[in-house]
Amino acid sequence: MTQIDALKTDEIQNYEIEHQEEVRRLAGECMVILENDGVLPLQAGTKKIALFGTGARHTIKGGTGSGDVNVRENISIAQGLERAGFKFVTEGWLDQYDRLYTDAQKAYVKKLNEFTEKTGKPSMLYAFENPFEEPEQPEITEVDVKEADAAIYVISRNSGEGKDRRAEKGDYYLSDRELQNIRFMTEHYKNCIVLLNVGGVIDLTSLKAIEGVQAIMLVGQTGNMGGYAVADVLTAKTIPSGKLTDTWARSYEDYPSSATFSHRDGNLDDEYYSDGIYVGYRYFDTFGVMPLYCFGYGKSYTEFEIKTMNVTADEKQVQVEVEVTNIGDKYPGKEVVQVYYSAPDGIMEKPTQELAGFAKTKLLAPGEKDVVTITFATTNMASFDAYDAAWVMEEGEYTIRVGNSSRNTEAVAVIDLDEQVTTLQLKRLMRDTIAVRELHHMIPIFDIEFDFGVPAIPFRIMLQAENFKKELVEYEVMRRTLMDKRKDEVLTLEDVKAGNATLDELTAQLTVEEMAELCVGTERRNGDGNVIGSASSCVPGAAGDTTSSLLETRKVPNLIQADGPAGLRLETPCTAIPIATTLAQSWDMDLIHRMGELVGEEMKQLHVDLWLAPGMNIHRNPLCGRNFEYYSEDPVLTGLCAATETKGVQSQKGKGTTIKHFAGNNQEDNRMFTNAHISERALREIYLKGFEIAVKTAQPYAIMTSYNLINGVHSANNYDMLQNIARDEWGFEGLVMTDWYTSQDTTEMGMVSPSGKYSHSSSVQCIKAGNDLQMPGCQQNVDDIVEAVNEGKEITKADLQRCAKHILSVALKTM
Repeated sequence: MTQIDALKTDEIQNYEIEHQEEVRRLAGECMVILENDGVLPLQAGTKKIALFGTGARHTIKGGTGSGDVNVRENISIAQGLERAGFKFVTEGWLDQYDRLYTDAQKAYVKKLNEFTEKTGKPSMLYAFENPFEEPEQPEITEVDVKEADAAIYVISRNSGEGKDRRAEKGDYYLSDRELQNIRFMTEHYKNCIVLLNVGGVIDLTSLKAIEGVQAIMLVGQTGNMGGYAVADVLTAKTIPSGKLTDTWARSYEDYPSSATFSHRDGNLDDEYYSDGIYVGYRYFDTFGVMPLYCFGYGKSYTEFEIKTMNVTADEKQVQVEVEVTNIGDKYPGKEVVQVYYSAPDGIMEKPTQELAGFAKTKLLAPGEKDVVTITFATTNMASFDAYDAAWVMEEGEYTIRVGNSSRNTEAVAVIDLDEQVTTLQLKRLMRDTIAVRELHHMIPIFDIEFDFGVPAIPFRIMLQAENFKKELVEYEVMRRTLMDKRKDEVLTLEDVKAGNATLDELTAQLTVEEMAELCVGTERRNGDGNVIGSASSCVPGAAGDTTSSLLETRKVPNLIQADGPAGLRLETPCTAIPIATTLAQSWDMDLIHRMGELVGEEMKQLHVDLWLAPGMNIHRNPLCGRNFEYYSEDPVLTGLCAATETKGVQSQKGKGTTIKHFAGNNQEDNRMFTNAHISERALREIYLKGFEIAVKTAQPYAIMTSYNLINGVHSANNYDMLQNIARDEWGFEGLVMTDWYTSQDTTEMGMVSPSGKYSHSSSVQCIKAGNDLQMPGCQQNVDDIVEAVNEGKEITKADLQRCAKHILSVALKTM
């Protein structure tokens, strides 16, 4: 009998209260001050607030889809300010928008119900492609003007899986009404502040052009305690210390993928990554395009002085020691020290600079100092040579730069390598039959903000190529069938745990049918099925689970999986933590680790084994509908955030993460049937690098493959990526699972390719590639696998055993 695990009471639990307070305490540190002429923080005499904007009372805690979290309450910015003691003089305007919002919600729910009644399909399918849109806000008029000490306007944007954003007014661009109302606000009030309750980049050029906007703060989407966190920051109860994790352009057209991204060129079948390695600041810096706000940028309530004390390097490690002083006279603060390197152009062209590492100071009082140390592997400065399939450091000068944003650094050291070094020899993988025509630069164009003259470099270090060691990777050659050598015994996973048997011995005893059931999730739709994204029979609202059929005979527990990455998505109310982008803006690994611990603690309370998070795809383009679930445009920052959050979750015994979506999941329109054409160098340096860091640093329990194809092969069927790269090259030890419905025909569910050019992935080829677990699972998956093994079609028993063993290894960790 299936056991149902759920809270036995509706009363709020002590751990929920503690977690919400923790989120409130930490979320403010993720907020980024973009502009401030002194109006922030609000002064003690500020009592009356003129509050406007769609996000004032309807603050968005996080995006839609599987990244959403069921919470007991969502504290709006209005509620947070009100409970902090502020009075609003614009209740009439806020009430008017409330009525419009309520009417719009009722109309939207009606459309959802009509869709289900007409098609018989889940309303979530309609919601994916037609998300709720906030109604046009009312005009601010003279009637709304009342005397106030400050005026605050909250701009909100929402997005979610299944649909990309649009470069249109009301989405990427501010709407005409928003601009009109903000102008009106600045003309009638002093101390005007704009708060950005957004999950991704929006155009701010038009906003900055409005005279009278004295402060702009990216508050992000900080979970269900967001309103309190915002109030704490505005009153300096919490000191904001966030930095941008993306480049905010002056114009959308400045992004190198702007013309062809997703729906922009009318081609949803094939996405050509013509920007190559030039993503985000790598493009803006190298091609001399001035951003509005650069990567790593963020102001503080105080000022800091950064001084590099020492730089050392050898063939193994580069170490940078930096002294930071709070030179302000009133407020404490934290600073983020960022270290970049500039590799020499040789046979391979290089970006102007790349992030190597970073560190955040402790909270410094005025006049207080802190010394932080940033270290990174010297070989991290290597580039991928696709011709020789190797990571290579070309000879020449590697310049180390230190600062507090990508456009505010100084050259502090030069590491001179006497000869070219091959640091890691691989083999060519994931090649495309179609060559992508990529961006190239002949001569780096250094922006005027960079001082690339001949400064007096404090530290010069000579490295000799002969001291470096070339590493080789041993790739899988063949899979051998495990033979049952203990036929007189019935082995169980408990025997393995006790040390009385090995995983190989247990796996060898399983029948083809048992292994096929183990490698396929438990959902069996039979025409009706469960709500999409809620396919667990054990924990209400969980996304899915593995089979319970081996529980009695083999003592193999089923693995319960819950969505993320902003908390657990269950029927039981959970704590909504800040979205991934907002978390990453903290640049604070201790903070991110604590958020991971918090999620792991709730997994333990609610009997969840695998968190389907963190999401860690690259912000290639600001219009990706799911960017809010991902950290950054930079793979190093992305990888370190994911690794740290994973360590936090997995500090709770038996609880694990599932890093996703592996890989190239950088658009949502036609997400299940789009083919991402990416060069091997761009793959390895940009789109796989973060996953590599997370795997090598934290060993997450699982990896989830993406829906899309990469260079003509579905991610779920990609042996090169799953076996050769993740396991052979990186040493991944956990299980690999598909995203939901990847390997089954979804025509009846309404999830189809508009053109029919590409279809769903192959269930059998998932096993061949090493995609161990197919979710949420269907009977056809099981039947196809059994037939293929028994009849010797495409896969062998050894292939199936290998997948089963990976799942058993993770189940063992949860016991």
